[in-house]
Amino acid sequence: MNIKFNYLYRDAANYKTFGFVVFSNPDGIDLNQLEKLIQNKLLDGEFFEPKRFGIPHLRHLDFPFDLELDHDWNEFHSVEKTTEMPTDKRTIKEFLLQIGI
Repeated sequence: MNIKFNYLYRDAANYKTFGFVVFSNPDGIDLNQLEKLIQNKLLDGEFFEPKRFGIPHLRHLDFPFDLELDHDWNEFHSVEKTTEMPTDKRTIKEFLLQIGI
């Protein structure tokens, strides 16, 4: 099974934009272990800079950037098993290595 990394962008007004990245999981990394490993690398267990993770930055595309409401952080939501095709060329293990795990 592949792994879907679910995340979101939440502005100061609490508007949300959701996204995901699907990684292959040829090593069969356990989902519960994976979630704990990822959360340990996040600010307050949930915030991260998408550029550092090598994934697309989510933001609201329907509105212009507002310095009072917008920022560069995205928020981790969950990981789940999926049969969807990978959307990233890295395996989940390679992704973990990139973020320092």
